[in-house]
Amino acid sequence: MARGYPVPGQAVQVGDVATAGGGGEQQPSSSPAGKALLQGDALAAGGGDAASTLPSDVEALLGMKMVGKTKFDFKGKCEQMMDYIKKLRACIRAFQELDATHTCEKKDLMKQLEDVKQSRAETEEEMRSKQDVLESGLVELKSLCAGLEERLKDAEAQKEALLLAREKDAEALQAGEKDQANLQHSIETLQAELVTSAQQVGLLQDVNKRLQEYNTSLQQYNTKLQSEASSAAEVISRTQKEKVAIMENLSTIRGHSTALSSQLDTAKASLQEKLVQNKLLMDDADRLRVELQRISDDRDQRATQVQALSAENTMYKEWSGKSMAEVELLGKKAVVLEESYSSANEHIAVLRQQLDSAQQSLQFARAQLSHQKVEGAEHQAQYAELQERLVKAEQKVQEGELLRRKLHNTILELKGNIRVFCRVRPLLPNDEEKESMSVVQYPTSTDLQGDGIELLQTTGGPRHFFSFDKVFGPEVKQEHVFVEISQLVQSALDGYKVCMFAYGQTGSGKTHTMLGNPEVPGEGGVIPRSLEQVFQSSQALSAQGWSFRMQASMLEIYNETIRDLLAKAPVNTESSKQYVVKHDQNGNTSVSDLTLVDVTQWKEVSNLLHQASQSRSVGKTAMNEQSSRSHCVFTLRISGVNESTEQQVHGVLNLIDLAGSERLSRSGATGDRLKETQAINKSLSSLGDVIMAIANKEPHVPYRNSKLTYLLQPCLGGESKTLMFVNISPDSKSFNESLCSLRFAAKVNACEIGIPRRQTAQGPRISELYSLPPS
Repeated sequence: MARGYPVPGQAVQVGDVATAGGGGEQQPSSSPAGKALLQGDALAAGGGDAASTLPSDVEALLGMKMVGKTKFDFKGKCEQMMDYIKKLRACIRAFQELDATHTCEKKDLMKQLEDVKQSRAETEEEMRSKQDVLESGLVELKSLCAGLEERLKDAEAQKEALLLAREKDAEALQAGEKDQANLQHSIETLQAELVTSAQQVGLLQDVNKRLQEYNTSLQQYNTKLQSEASSAAEVISRTQKEKVAIMENLSTIRGHSTALSSQLDTAKASLQEKLVQNKLLMDDADRLRVELQRISDDRDQRATQVQALSAENTMYKEWSGKSMAEVELLGKKAVVLEESYSSANEHIAVLRQQLDSAQQSLQFARAQLSHQKVEGAEHQAQYAELQERLVKAEQKVQEGELLRRKLHNTILELKGNIRVFCRVRPLLPNDEEKESMSVVQYPTSTDLQGDGIELLQTTGGPRHFFSFDKVFGPEVKQEHVFVEISQLVQSALDGYKVCMFAYGQTGSGKTHTMLGNPEVPGEGGVIPRSLEQVFQSSQALSAQGWSFRMQASMLEIYNETIRDLLAKAPVNTESSKQYVVKHDQNGNTSVSDLTLVDVTQWKEVSNLLHQASQSRSVGKTAMNEQSSRSHCVFTLRISGVNESTEQQVHGVLNLIDLAGSERLSRSGATGDRLKETQAINKSLSSLGDVIMAIANKEPHVPYRNSKLTYLLQPCLGGESKTLMFVNISPDSKSFNESLCSLRFAAKVNACEIGIPRRQTAQGPRISELYSLPPS
């Protein structure tokens, strides 16, 4: 820094410096000294910003010389010296700041150096560990290399074997060329046979004409079958009447049998008492016999004593002549003995009379018991005969019912109708609190019993009558409902496509009918009971050589969007997926990217149902606390193979719980609930349009108007066995909704769809398609 100060005696060259008023404002020129002054001013003004140009500025400052106007212009030189000192001070400040900056940078560099040393130590440690790993890997690679060398030797041996095989293949190729020549000759022969086959085609066309005639005869047989079905219905009605009469007779006989049983029990009790009494009397008689024997022995002994006394008395009279007093005493003793003897004889006579009466009552009781046994045997024989007649009557009724169902199913398959069952839920406590009255009645006539339903207004309006395939009242349990559809579920294992869905207003019991509560015994709905039957039947068919593979899937249609209820990810994250419904030429339906789960037992399906119920969209409305806000579709795909007959079947079981229709005025839906209600009513309205188009046999059916109708297209217009549950509420406030549901169900029941056909690898037979009953 010493060289930065000016040396005494050196001149400072200022150049062209103009002074105003003897040393006023200075303006540096373009000379090097002026540039140095300008740089010094910048250095004083910029401070730390000029540190980058500090070396050049210092060199310029050191090279400055003090030059005045004249040799003795000390005032100008002092002014220049003052500016020079200011610049030197600025330069010193800059160097101090630069020194402080260098000190900070040195500390930072030391810190960085320590960090680098630490990171280097860590890196060295990691490198050592990696070196150990690499060494262990090198050992493994050496062992692997040895193994690869052995494999290479094996590969060379295989290569030699392949070369030998190639030579054999070359020989086989030559033999194949010879076979090709033979095949060319065979082709010429087959061409000649083709000409013969063309002639046979003509013959087959004639056979086809005869088959068409056979089809006409089958149609005539169908007409005859329908007439037989009506006659069978009459026979069934008569059988029902006979059953009622038999049941009344049986109830009478059962009452009579009960009375006889009570009499028999009473007689048995009295006989038991008499046997006890008889035993007591026999014991008394034995005791009396013993006592009588003792008394007889005593009497004989006393008689002997009397004789001995008499002899002794005589002897005394004769021999000793005793006194008269002794004779009188002996006489008294004899009288006492005679009196005791007579009293003993009387007591024995009384005991004999009691014994005779006890024996007589015992004989009477035995005779009465034998008579009652005979009567009981007759009554038991009569009861057994009545039981046998009842069993035969029930068998006839069951056979008639099976025949009725078979004929009914045959007629439905030939006609192509969708079967419709109606179920009425009971009045709930909430309905009773609102003083609601049931608006549902059931016809009591024999022809309509169990098939008809009638709605009547509480205000006295007109009655509305409907007839369906089956009507279930509020008292009907879940198991009785499933009995009616068990044969339909069995068809899925036989290779048919089966579809069952529940329709009705919100809160009418659709979810209870379809799903129920599987965890409570006896409360399971159609879905769990159907799946239990499918698994039980598949296990039973395994004894006949059948093996089945089953895949389950479950989805919901929420606001016209398909959701996968069995997806591992939450349903909300699944909303971004686009599921596409596809139908192939065979009428099979598939949904892209839908989760399919292989199931082998009911417990697995139960877990899936529980998972799906947790993911399904539900909400609260003014009509229902837990209202289903989406259409839920459960599908079970069944593939079966019989190893002995090499027959294959492919069945599908679709079980659908539709969302409930509701009126906005009653549900009070707002916001999201309003959007859900609008989407539900729109899809159900599209379902009604499809049904109307099918019923009117229109050329275009609007299946694509909603995801629901497009998904159900094979069930509504294909070759599927379809069943619809229409659920209604019996309370008076739901009269309009119930009437709309029943009218819609009546339209569905009148629709004609395709004839159900089995899906088998060998193709369906005529008997299988029409399910003709035995003649």
